[in-house]
Amino acid sequence: MSASEHPSGISFEFFPPNTEAGREKLKGVSDQLAALEPEFFSVTYGAGGSTRERTFNTVQSVSASGICTAPHLSCVGSDRGELREILAQYREQGVKRLVALRGDLPSGMGSRSELRYANELVEFVREETGDHFEIAVAAYPECHPQADNYHSDLENFARKMQAGADIAITQYFFNADAYFHFVERARAAGIQQPIIPGIMPITNYTRLARFSDSCGTDIPRWLRRQLESYGDDSESLQAFGTEVISRMSQRLLDGGAPGLHFYTLNQAEPCLKVLENLGISSR
Repeated sequence: MSASEHPSGISFEFFPPNTEAGREKLKGVSDQLAALEPEFFSVTYGAGGSTRERTFNTVQSVSASGICTAPHLSCVGSDRGELREILAQYREQGVKRLVALRGDLPSGMGSRSELRYANELVEFVREETGDHFEIAVAAYPECHPQADNYHSDLENFARKMQAGADIAITQYFFNADAYFHFVERARAAGIQQPIIPGIMPITNYTRLARFSDSCGTDIPRWLRRQLESYGDDSESLQAFGTEVISRMSQRLLDGGAPGLHFYTLNQAEPCLKVLENLGISSR
């Protein structure tokens, strides 16, 4: 792919730093990635709203780069009044996009949520703000880890899209066929909105395995064993990981994916290496 074929759907996710050093680092990362002219940045929101103020501040910081920034918004742990207040604050900040999620409660915290599911949150945002926000929701090509089965998970996804979501962003995966199968089933169910694949660069096997186990992402046995074989050789592991993710990303784009959403972990270089392999660079 040449730079002139830059897909409009490139986007990047950040998490709110909790130290001044982290905030300074993220400013540099967002500036680097802004040079690629992504469609948007997104900023995560902690379980039960635990990073609410840091999310607000991070949105304000990274949007200074001139890139549209979409904060995550979760309904678990918040009542309608709190959500209404958050939406008003984002409108005042000039935010035009949201990522609407059910969210999770911190361990040991009882639920006080008036809205239980992401489709209810999407409906609430539409009732409160009309079409002011472009709303993204989550999709799970390999099935949500808490879903009863693939069919019920697809039905849950359809409810979110029918509630007024504009796009979906998938959980990361390492099997392109899972994405293509999911999109095919979604289209058969009448869902026509864009479904953007989530991409996780591979930089640290231990951390990746822990993340993947907790969110239900399958690391194929061949990939797991290869990553394990590098041991402490992080340079070789990252080079191999870049190759794997680059090949998968190219296949996704060639197969019709509307773009790529990178889970950056607040790092620019791993994403930039993959995008360079795809022929995507700053313009």
